[in-house]
Amino acid sequence: MIIFDLACQHDHRFEGWFQSRDEFDSQLSRGLVCCPDCGSPVVRRIPSALHLGKQLQTPAAAPVSASTGALASVPDATAIDARAGARSAYRQLTAMLLARCEDVGPDFAEEARKIHYLEAPDRAIRGEASAEEYEALREEGVEVLRLPRLKVEDLH
Repeated sequence: MIIFDLACQHDHRFEGWFQSRDEFDSQLSRGLVCCPDCGSPVVRRIPSALHLGKQLQTPAAAPVSASTGALASVPDATAIDARAGARSAYRQLTAMLLARCEDVGPDFAEEARKIHYLEAPDRAIRGEASAEEYEALREEGVEVLRLPRLKVEDLH
């Protein structure tokens, strides 16, 4: 996976993740790379800072489940601008998750299992699960991620 820093003709800066340089060039030539701010397909690579591959450690509270297909269908999931600062990036990520993940509330564990076992449509979900439910899902091989509770009013 290659991460490119990109900018559109209006100098909106964003990030794009691609399988290779050739894949980036191919998507760009087909008009598939667009600015998440203004939608402009006129995009160029810009010099980027070194990207370090460290995993984030976050407090556990609300699990989020999404298959690779569900996340890939989110058009601007990789457009979070971390250069704006950690708090701004967190706000952008939270807003994206709230907008793009279906809230299944306390039925999270049950719905995540249904998606995993192909008994429900493949989609990104969020909701509530106890620590025991979360661990049981992980032991079954259901891909879940625990995040702090996400609320619009917390984005100030």
